[in-house]
Amino acid sequence: MMRLLLKWLLRLATAGAGIVALALVLGLYLVQRSLPDYSAELEMRGLGAEVRIIRDAHAVPHIRGETAQDAMFALGVAHAQDRLWQMELSRRAAQGRLSELLGARTVPLDRLVKTLDLYGYARRSLSHQSPEAQAFLEAYAEGVNAWIAHVFREALGRGAPEFFLFGTDGIAPWTPSDSLAVLKMMALRLGSAAQHDIRRARFLLSLPPERVADILPEAPEGAVTELPRYAAIFEGARFAEAEPAAAEDPLLAALGPAPRPELAGASNAWAVDGSRSATGRPLLASDPHLWLSAPSLWYLASLEGGDLSVIGGTLPGAPVVLIGRNRAVGWGLTTVGVDDQDVFIERLDPEEPSRYRTPDGWKAFETRTDRIVVRDGPPVSLTLRRSRNGPVLDGDLFGVDAVVPDGHVAALRWTALTDEDRTMSAAIGLMRAGSVDDALDQARDVLAPAQNVTVADGRDIGMAVAGAIPERRADSPSRGRVPSPGWLAETEWTGLRPAERNPRIRVPRTGALANANNRLTDDAYPEHISNDWDLPYRIQRLEKELSAREFHSLNGFLALQNDAVSEMARSMLPLIARDLWWRQGSEVAEPSGPIARRAAALALLAQWNGDMDRNRPEPLIFAEWMRQLTRRLAADELGPLMPLVEGIRPLFVERAFRDVDGAAIWCDVDKTPERESCDDIAASALDQALARLSRDYGPNIEGWRWGAAHRAEHRHTPLGYVGPLGFLFSITQETSGGDFTLLRGAVPGDGPEPFRNVHASGLRVIYDFADLDRSLMIIATGQSGHPLSRHYDDLSELWGRGDMIRMSLSTDDALIGSLGVTVLRPPG
Repeated sequence: MMRLLLKWLLRLATAGAGIVALALVLGLYLVQRSLPDYSAELEMRGLGAEVRIIRDAHAVPHIRGETAQDAMFALGVAHAQDRLWQMELSRRAAQGRLSELLGARTVPLDRLVKTLDLYGYARRSLSHQSPEAQAFLEAYAEGVNAWIAHVFREALGRGAPEFFLFGTDGIAPWTPSDSLAVLKMMALRLGSAAQHDIRRARFLLSLPPERVADILPEAPEGAVTELPRYAAIFEGARFAEAEPAAAEDPLLAALGPAPRPELAGASNAWAVDGSRSATGRPLLASDPHLWLSAPSLWYLASLEGGDLSVIGGTLPGAPVVLIGRNRAVGWGLTTVGVDDQDVFIERLDPEEPSRYRTPDGWKAFETRTDRIVVRDGPPVSLTLRRSRNGPVLDGDLFGVDAVVPDGHVAALRWTALTDEDRTMSAAIGLMRAGSVDDALDQARDVLAPAQNVTVADGRDIGMAVAGAIPERRADSPSRGRVPSPGWLAETEWTGLRPAERNPRIRVPRTGALANANNRLTDDAYPEHISNDWDLPYRIQRLEKELSAREFHSLNGFLALQNDAVSEMARSMLPLIARDLWWRQGSEVAEPSGPIARRAAALALLAQWNGDMDRNRPEPLIFAEWMRQLTRRLAADELGPLMPLVEGIRPLFVERAFRDVDGAAIWCDVDKTPERESCDDIAASALDQALARLSRDYGPNIEGWRWGAAHRAEHRHTPLGYVGPLGFLFSITQETSGGDFTLLRGAVPGDGPEPFRNVHASGLRVIYDFADLDRSLMIIATGQSGHPLSRHYDDLSELWGRGDMIRMSLSTDDALIGSLGVTVLRPPG
């Protein structure tokens, strides 16, 4: 009897294993069906004539058509072939419909997007685009839809394996409004002015203005405007007690606005003209720093059709090369950080909360209703309000609840919230520019996100701020630096600055120009551009390196993009270590005790040149020391506000150590009877840093490596955020550099992995106008968004070690080692 039972159990187990194996094989077959055939010949409606898509050795599409519209159609096909899931997520994010796929976790982002009505503004802006832009948008959408139709007609695995896991009733047709919404969402993700204002207000409610100027200092070159006393602006209104900042959801950070304003957007761009080039022709380099993801935000492509000939980095979902070159002009982008958002505090009528106060009396909110459909959960009903200043931010959007007094609500004024947005038309016009002046003129129509456009042609170089800048009244009590009373006429915007007044540089005297999100002007409020420039260390490095040699080359620019020397470390290390180096000889140490460990660390740092090399221990020691030092200086005073500034704050540390405006008061710990000096805090912070590093990386200091902590994380969305699946679908590699180096890799600054690289140059380009077909480009992952494709991560190793690939407009170059040629034909 027992033998018979065991036999049947064995049979059942075998059958079960067979069923599982069959299911896996069937699943793998269905998933692999979504991998495109790069050598197919397809008939597609919407084409005017035959188009070829040559996939080079790295799967980069080189599109060759008879007209520009046909080339854009083929770009839509190529994007959909390789990145359909990414495009669907981008579209849904801009529509406020992510929760239909991903569940309750993304409801806060959907609420924000629906509150702002991003998709509505995108849809209404279509009629304001240039005729050429409208034609490109239509042709691109037809190409995407032609591929979607082909996928379902031929049962090609729904176009991407993720659609099997997050099933839908089908993929809605792509529309021109979807492409415009992708750019709107990019503007939201790069905008940080409101977050800066809200954070500044939170600190002003707990600290005097002079101490807030320490912890949130302005870039040092230029006058610092006195901070207002935030609570005084609102006539003694009652504010809630400061509470600990909510924990960040990394998935929301991957899909929506940055969790902290420092991670919104950065970038480097620089150029030299022929007088500073080894070949006598200009060179230009650009590397935008944005959030990392798998696949990359960027997608390389080359397009030729009619009079359009362009190559560079595209955004899947949009018919435009955002950073690239044509046969005459090359361009790069860096984020300006324009103060283009203001939060207005609206006072509610205590008798009728549906009304709010204006300079002319009480006025009713405009209202509309909407809802968020949630996968595996009940829908969320929304009643959305709008004041004369903008949409009301309900539900603690941007963390605004902490700065709104009782009986008030907050509304957002933002340049991007307008129907007359021609940013897409400007980007498309830039692809056709024939000279530096032509390119800078095209940039005048950019609304948001505001960008520094760096341009070069065969002879000249130039740079201009492209984007709308609000004009404010001089008598505003908030000066646009903290949320403003919405009922005061003096806080209103008076309009937008004419684009002709935006900063522009042509024919620089030195033959070189550069930008690293640094301060552009010293103009004070209300003529200012921004209150929140990036710290000066990257631009200092660029100035030093560009001035160090008279003539520059393509290889020199490549080395500079990979430069990992931290000018911050070079300036801060002598300041924080001065007393410890002096003390070192007078302390008696046990061979393996804390003092001996400190001596070994200081000996290494004394010989260090500031290079954040992934194979060295010094960057790790210094970074953890600065992180612990920042925390020990600030945590006791900030309390629950500390998570808002967690990480390395070099200007704050410098102000404390140099006692700028009495900032040395931060060095004394409130909770101890002794009066600590800054040098005392530096010593205890170093000991704490070394203890943590010993725990995590072992006792051998010389065996520690910065790269082990500074690993770039390209996480798949959303599978990279689902437990163990993240290891299967995400891409990681050790990297050099850090927050303050040209080879930038920004870190979160807290959590169990405070130094992981989460924000870096996902695209790098260098144009050599002596031979444009020698130009170099790279993206951080691979061209394909299909996790089973060998082109999902094939470029990541090159990117990680600082290499690039040659990107040529020559068809012959594209055919060398090509993977195949896709031929698209109109029916019949």
